[in-house]
Amino acid sequence: MVAITIRDVPDEVRDTLTARAARNGRSLQEYLLAMLIDAATKPTVDEVLQRARGRVEATGTRLDIPSILTTKNADE
Repeated sequence: MVAITIRDVPDEVRDTLTARAARNGRSLQEYLLAMLIDAATKPTVDEVLQRARGRVEATGTRLDIPSILTTKNADE
C-alpha cells in the first residue's frame, strides 16, 4: 500500500476530523481511509452525466420536460 501525506492541515480541521472519527469508533487514519475509499469508488457528477449522455446517444431516447412532468404527476 501507498502512504499519503497531507501537509498544512489547519488544527481546527484535524480536531474536527479526529472528533468525527472517535464518534465512529475509528482512529483518524481509519476514518480518513474510509473517506478516501468512498470518494474513489463513487462516480463524479461529470462521470454520471457522461454516462447518461452516452446512453442518450446510444439509444436516441430523449425526454422533454412535459413528458417528465406528466409521468411524475401520474405517480402521485
